[in-house]
Amino acid sequence: MTKSTVPNVGQPLERTEDLRLLRGRGRYADDLPVSPRTLNAAILRSPYAHAEIESIDVAEALSRPGVFAVITGADIQALSDPFLVVLRQPLHQWSLAVGRVRYVGEPVVLVIADDRYLAEDAMDYVRIDYKQLPAAVDSLQAAGDKAPLVHEEAGSNLVSVRDFTYGDPDTAFAQADHRFSLTTHFPRHSYMPMENFVVVAEYSADDNSYDVFSNFQGPYSTHPVMSRALRVPGSRLRLRTPRDSGGSFGIKLAVFPYIVLMSLASRITGRPIRWIEDRYEHLIAANSCPNRITTLEAAVRKDGVITALRFDQLEDYGAYLRAPMPGPLYRMQGAITGAYAITNVAVTNKIVVSNKMPAGLVRGFGGPQLYFALERMTSHIARELGLDPLDVIRKNLIPAGSFPYRAAAGSLLDSGDYQKAIDIATSENRLEDLLRRRDEARAKGRLYGIGYAAIVEPGMSNMGYLSTLLSAEEREKSGPKNGAVSMATVNVEPMGTVSVTADCMPQGQGYETILAQIVSDRLGLRMEDITVNMEHDTQKDPWSIAAGTYSCRFTPGTAVAAHIAAGKIRDKLARIAAKNLNTPVQNIEFTGGSIHARDNPENSISFGRVAGTAHWAPAELPDGMDAGMRETASWTPPELEAPTPGDRINTSLTYGFVFDMCGVEVDPITAMVRIDRYITMHDCGKLLNPLIVEGQVLGAFAQGIGTALYEEFLYDEDGNFLTGTFADYLIPTVREVPRPEILHMESPSPFTPLGAKGMAEGSCMSTPVCIANAVSDALGVNVQHLPLSPKRIHALMAEGEPARPGRHAKASR
Repeated sequence: MTKSTVPNVGQPLERTEDLRLLRGRGRYADDLPVSPRTLNAAILRSPYAHAEIESIDVAEALSRPGVFAVITGADIQALSDPFLVVLRQPLHQWSLAVGRVRYVGEPVVLVIADDRYLAEDAMDYVRIDYKQLPAAVDSLQAAGDKAPLVHEEAGSNLVSVRDFTYGDPDTAFAQADHRFSLTTHFPRHSYMPMENFVVVAEYSADDNSYDVFSNFQGPYSTHPVMSRALRVPGSRLRLRTPRDSGGSFGIKLAVFPYIVLMSLASRITGRPIRWIEDRYEHLIAANSCPNRITTLEAAVRKDGVITALRFDQLEDYGAYLRAPMPGPLYRMQGAITGAYAITNVAVTNKIVVSNKMPAGLVRGFGGPQLYFALERMTSHIARELGLDPLDVIRKNLIPAGSFPYRAAAGSLLDSGDYQKAIDIATSENRLEDLLRRRDEARAKGRLYGIGYAAIVEPGMSNMGYLSTLLSAEEREKSGPKNGAVSMATVNVEPMGTVSVTADCMPQGQGYETILAQIVSDRLGLRMEDITVNMEHDTQKDPWSIAAGTYSCRFTPGTAVAAHIAAGKIRDKLARIAAKNLNTPVQNIEFTGGSIHARDNPENSISFGRVAGTAHWAPAELPDGMDAGMRETASWTPPELEAPTPGDRINTSLTYGFVFDMCGVEVDPITAMVRIDRYITMHDCGKLLNPLIVEGQVLGAFAQGIGTALYEEFLYDEDGNFLTGTFADYLIPTVREVPRPEILHMESPSPFTPLGAKGMAEGSCMSTPVCIANAVSDALGVNVQHLPLSPKRIHALMAEGEPARPGRHAKASR
C-alpha cells in the first residue's frame, strides 16, 4: 500500500466503476440469479381512465398452460392495507385496483405463470366488466366543483389548500410602482432510465417475513409505508438493492407499490415471484412529475427591484398521492424566492387529483416547476419595463456578504457570491459574443433570442419539509419532524484491507469513486486499496428513513458520513500506532500506506500491521479500546430544523448556485428551436471530483433540453394516454443536445465538513426556463407553456411580433 501526497479529493479522476460497466460486467437487478422455483408475473392494466369494476372472471385464464395463479384486487385487499398518504384524506390505494380504476394503466389483475410469455398470453383470457365513468383530466377543470370525483370519499378533487405569508406582501404590493402577473403551465413528463423496474420477492411463512430484491432507489421513508401495507413489522421486510442500476432520475421510488404487490403474490403462491417492467408499462404507468399551473404576481419598483411575490400554485398529482407526495410542491417552499433577496412573499399551494398516472419523484423535484415561473417573471418584468433582463436579475440577487442568508420562507442559504458567478460567466467576451450573434441574426431578419436564468440548487432535503403541509397545530399534535440522517460504515479487515458501505443506491453517479477518494485520503492509502460495496441490505447495513438516492443528498450527506467513519478509524489506528512507535498520538501521520511519526518519518509501521493489531492481538490495544476495526457513522446537520410556528423551514442543507445564458434561433418555417450557444455557471461548493461533476451537469442539461423542447405526457379529454411509445413521447438524442460551456466557482459550504454541496439537478431546473426566456426574446412574446414544440412555436409566432435588432442589447456589468 503506497500513496502519493497529492489528495484524491478534488481531483478529476476517472470513475473506478466505468471499466467494469463498459465491459458489460455490471450487475443489474435482472442479472442476478434467482431460485429455480421462481415464477414470473405479468400485470393486466386498466384500459380506462375512470371506471367501476363490476366483475372479474379469472377461471379461463387460470386454466391456461403454465399459469399458477391469477390475483385480483379482492385478494390483495384481504391481505394488505392501503398505502399511507401524507395528506389526511381518504385517497385509498392498494397495489391492485379495488372496486374502481382511476387511470389508464392502473394494475387490475396479476397473472403468475412459469414464464412471462405464458403469463402475458393468459391475460387475454381474463374477463373484466367495466362501467365507464366520466374522467377528470384537465387540472383546472378537475379542481372545479362540477368535476367527476376521482375519490368520492374525499368530496372534492381539490384535496389540499394551504396559504402562507412571509413578511408583509400586501403593503409591498400597495406601495409598488408596478404590479405584474404571469401564469405558467409546466407539463407532466418523466426522464427515461435505460433499465425499468425489477422486483423479485419471496415470502417466508416460517416467520411471516418478506425478502425483496429490487432496483428501488429510496427514500427509505417508504419502507415503513410498504411494511405497514404488508401488515408486518419493518424488521420483517428485508429490502436488498443491487450494485448497479441503469438510471433512475427519481423514477425508481415508484417501484414500491410493485414491491408490495409481488410480495403478496409470493405469499399467495408460496413461491418466489419475479416481475420485470416493460417499456410500455413504464411510459403509461410508472411515474411522472406533477404538472403545475402557477399564477405569479410581482410587486416591482420602477428600477426593476422586486419587493414582493404572490404565488398561486395548483399541482396535479394524478390519481393517487403516493408517498412522499406532494413532495415537489413543498420541497422548494423554504427557498421559493430562489437566488433573490425578496422578503415579502405570499404562497397558496393547491393539490388536485385527476384521472392520470400518479405523480412522483423526477429529477429536479419541484425546482423546474418553481423556476419556470420565477425566472419567466424576471424576464417578463424586464420586457415590460424596457430593461435588460440581466440587470433585473443582478438587482435582485442576494448580496455576497449576506451568507448564510435566511430567506423569507425559511431556507438558510449557506454560501455564495452570485454576482461574482455571473461576472465570471459573462466575462471573456461570452456575453458580448451572444449579443453580437443576436444583432447579426436580427439584421438578416432571423429569429434569434438570448435567455438567462439564475437559480439555487438545494441539496439534502430536510425530512420535515413535508410537515409544512399541516398547520402548526396539527404538527404539534403529531410531533416535530426534521433532519436527515446519513450513514456509512468503514471496515478494516485483519490483513489491513479496507471496505466501505453506505446508505445510497448508485444509478451512474460515481459513488464508488467518490467514497474511495474520501476514505483513501483519510487513511493515507491508494484508492485501489479501498473496496466500496454499493449493494444494500436493510437487514445487514445501516440505514434510516432518509436513506436512498434523491434530492442531491449524497455529497452533503452520505459522503460526510463516510468521511466521519473513516476519521474514527484513523483516530483508532493513530492511538495503536502511537503506542507501538512510542510517540504522542498528535505526532502521528498517515501517508503512503504507512503510519509514522511526523517528526521522524523513519519511525514508522505499516498500515496493515497496525490494523491487524485490533484483530490478531487485542490484548495489545491501548486501554479502553474495543477490539476490531469497524466504524459506522451517522450524520445529521443541526441546520435542518423543524418548521417554525410561522411555517418557515430550511428545506435543504446546502444551496448551490447556477447561472445560465444562451442564444437560440427559431426557424420560421419548421418552428424548430436551435440552441446556438449555451453557457452554464455552477457553484456547488468544494468539487470532490470535477470530472464527475461535469458528467452530472451534462446529463441534467440534456434532460433540461427534453423538458424545454420535447417531453410531455399527453392525455385526451377522456383520459386516454397518447404518448405510449418513443415515437409519440420524444426524448432528445445526441443530435439535439449541443455541448454547453461549463464554468465553475467554489464557495465551500460552512455546513458540511467537506465544504461540498449537493449537485446534479441544477441544470434540470435552469435549462428549461433559460431556453424559454430565449425563445420569448426571439419571438417577442410571452412564453407560458412547455415544451416548446413546433406546434406551440407556430402558435406563438402567430401571436406576436419578433423582437427588433438592438432590443435589450445593452450588456449588464
